[in-house]
Amino acid sequence: MKTLPVHTRSRTDFLDITENVQAAVSELNIREGLVTVFVPHTTAGVTSNEHADPDVMSDLASALDRLAPWKAGYAHTEGNAAAHVKASLMGSSVRVPVTRGRLRLGTWQGIFFCEFDGPRDRSVWIIP
Repeated sequence: MKTLPVHTRSRTDFLDITENVQAAVSELNIREGLVTVFVPHTTAGVTSNEHADPDVMSDLASALDRLAPWKAGYAHTEGNAAAHVKASLMGSSVRVPVTRGRLRLGTWQGIFFCEFDGPRDRSVWIIP
């Protein structure tokens, strides 16, 4: 397993970690199979989506804000209930095929760390 440190810059932040995950795959000498990208946090997530156009992540952030607005009468009193909802919607892991030591993503796909309660220092686990 490899741990990637991640530093987010704002409350909601989508960081393209595709190259970091590929570097971890190479370092772990994973040649064939699957790799799991896991986020061990309850107010952050991970997703695979288009990384060619940054507007996609902006649109995703806007859609999630409409689904889980910050002020919606939540029972959770810490003030970050929306972040928990958004993290659950995104999920805490993605699995990606590896062939010949390379991530097998679609032409436009990237792997994104999704922050919903930042800015924070976080981690991502890469698990063979």
